[in-house]
Amino acid sequence: MFSFFKKKPVAPEVPQVSAPAPVPVPATPAAVVTSDLPDLLPIEEPAQKQSWMSRLKAGLSKTSSNLSLLFVGAKIDDDLYDELEAALLMADAGVDATEYLLTALKRKVKEDKLLDAAAVKAALKQLLTELLLPLQKPFELGRHQPMVMMISGVNGAGKTTTIGKLAKHMQSNGQSVLLAAGDTFRAAAREQLMVWGQRNNITVISQASGDPAAVSFDAVQSGKARGLDVVMIDTAGRLPTQLHLMEELKKVQRVIGKGMDGAPHETLLVIDGNTGQNALAQVKAFDDALKLTGLVITKLDGTAKGGVLAAIARVRPVPVYFIGIGEKIEDLQPFVAAEFVEALLG
Repeated sequence: MFSFFKKKPVAPEVPQVSAPAPVPVPATPAAVVTSDLPDLLPIEEPAQKQSWMSRLKAGLSKTSSNLSLLFVGAKIDDDLYDELEAALLMADAGVDATEYLLTALKRKVKEDKLLDAAAVKAALKQLLTELLLPLQKPFELGRHQPMVMMISGVNGAGKTTTIGKLAKHMQSNGQSVLLAAGDTFRAAAREQLMVWGQRNNITVISQASGDPAAVSFDAVQSGKARGLDVVMIDTAGRLPTQLHLMEELKKVQRVIGKGMDGAPHETLLVIDGNTGQNALAQVKAFDDALKLTGLVITKLDGTAKGGVLAAIARVRPVPVYFIGIGEKIEDLQPFVAAEFVEALLG
């Protein structure tokens, strides 16, 4: 696994209370982007990078083939633009991003006098990369002690699994982690988080039937008392249309702030990459309610379309810290605009 965290020097880890005996999980050396290195330059093994790119391309292969086939022997005319418009909309890029890309592409073709389909495709890749680049942001560790993360998402988005993967990544970067089972509405969520805690030898703050705000507060206090690096708080999955439940999330966020000034330091939303334009609606609703600091896009494999990132970039450009393409730990990796576009357009 390779990692993409920026990391500030942190104090020596304070031993934490042991969780139940962990299930051994194979680990590979993780690379770290530290604060004394240039931004956005991950140190990684070539074989690991190649493996990740292969899996990402496979995950986005359906959309990639639909887009790439348009440029095979194509003439640069209105028919090509019409087909490209349909393909982008089918890829969940949305009307706004699609119109933006087509307008910019037509202007570039005219200004640069592009005459063949390969050059037009290259121009589209450049424009899409530029559109997505503002979403690319390294996740910086060591800014607070502990750094408190509040993680939200609708049921089924892969929120709890993502928390487990992120916890493992952080441990690989020398961080001590505490998990809080704040999803008290779904018993399975608490049990699932406990399993991740056992696997990674991480303490999980949990109550069989408790107030999620109280659980979150206890976790922050525990993290401070133990001198830990990161406290990750799972919150109940819900639809953004469930206004009373969104108010509960706001309450949890306020109580976290009472537990530690300035917390939560990161408020993340986990999104299923297959939900299309509904994902954009989720970003808007959760951002309005919680002021999101970042996104994690999961399940970019199989039938994933991927174009929703372009829609997010145009309408609500919240940073995308990580993208996921599978169930394994190494299947969650930092979002890099150029890599994503290369996988999408080939």
